[in-house]
Amino acid sequence: MAGVLAGMRVVEGSAFVAVPLAGMTLAQMGADVIRFDRPQGGLDARRWPVTKDGVSLFWAGMNKGKRSLAVDMARPEGQEIVTALICAPGPEAGMFLTNLRARGWMDYPALKARREDLIMVSLTGTRRGEPAVDYTVNPSLGFPMATGAEGSAEPVAHVLPAWDCIAGGMVVNALLAAERHRLRTGRGQLAELSLKDVAAAMLGHLGIVGEVLANGVDRAKAGNALYGAYGQDFLLACGTRVMVVGLTDRQWRGLVQVLEAKEAVAALERRLGLDLRAEGNRWAARKEITGLFAPWFATRPLAEVAPLFDAAGLTWSVFRSFGEAVRTDPDLSPDNPMIAAIHQPGVGVLPVPGLPIGFSDLERVAPAPAPVLGQHTEEILADLLGLGSGQIGRLMDAGVVAQGIRPAVRAA
Repeated sequence: MAGVLAGMRVVEGSAFVAVPLAGMTLAQMGADVIRFDRPQGGLDARRWPVTKDGVSLFWAGMNKGKRSLAVDMARPEGQEIVTALICAPGPEAGMFLTNLRARGWMDYPALKARREDLIMVSLTGTRRGEPAVDYTVNPSLGFPMATGAEGSAEPVAHVLPAWDCIAGGMVVNALLAAERHRLRTGRGQLAELSLKDVAAAMLGHLGIVGEVLANGVDRAKAGNALYGAYGQDFLLACGTRVMVVGLTDRQWRGLVQVLEAKEAVAALERRLGLDLRAEGNRWAARKEITGLFAPWFATRPLAEVAPLFDAAGLTWSVFRSFGEAVRTDPDLSPDNPMIAAIHQPGVGVLPVPGLPIGFSDLERVAPAPAPVLGQHTEEILADLLGLGSGQIGRLMDAGVVAQGIRPAVRAA
């Protein structure tokens, strides 16, 4: 089975989350994605989480379906190999993704001199080229100061690298848009974006910049409440905590009906002088609404609540730890067509996700394992660059390239 991007070849020089995620997404859509790293392993080769034997589960997760080239880029011979691979001829080659410091031999002008229609997508930390990661971008724009328990002063930096994840998707978009442009015009180009600009743009898209400037509001912490409408966590009689959302009118009416609170809500509306059919009014009255609903939840266990909510089609969820989710949620198991059990070298058999997108004209492609570092070095040099066995042997003997290396485990 071939993916929707079958035939496309993309070279990836990357670290961290966003660009590896972009390359993996393209690979799962059928592109031949070749990642290059140093023979001793790049920044991601040992990145946590790791197995008890020190094998990086991060590497395994972010590089599914790619091919791996181990090459010493500090050597002129290694630089030539990477350059030749990036600038290889062919209408579906000549595409490069990176968030490495693209200077000198690996910058756009140098590579474009080798292939005029090169497409290069470059992700930086900030628009000025300064280093940044999700855990510095997020606090710089205010999100941790609006996250956490109501009334608390301490910032809360959440564990999801949201801007990395969003930036990874935008890198994919940029590559495919530039490739479409090249198909139409024959011209390649450099597409540049920064992690902080991705986050700053979203700050504007979500109306937060306007909220500050137009309303003079610096949003305060609101705990687990859903901003601008109604959504709240509740503790059940069995000790389970659930999140319940009444964002839309349908969700709100369904929640009130299941809780048999129509009359109580009407009385609350009269007392507050608010029409709770309006989302903003539900936000303004969230504390009173929660006080009204909390006793219902406190006297019922999950076994009673879940069937009622599911039958009514409510929008709700149980709070789980990662471990509880992995062990109990069928969407994280092979019951989900996106997920398949595969053998990952050095790790064993794991259920892993494939592409979350289903294309109606194509069968779903099962996820493929991540390569061992340098697993495909020899075939890439021979098949794509046309090197003979003698040339490859000399490069390996000289340490310029390496085949199938497992990075040494660092002591804890």
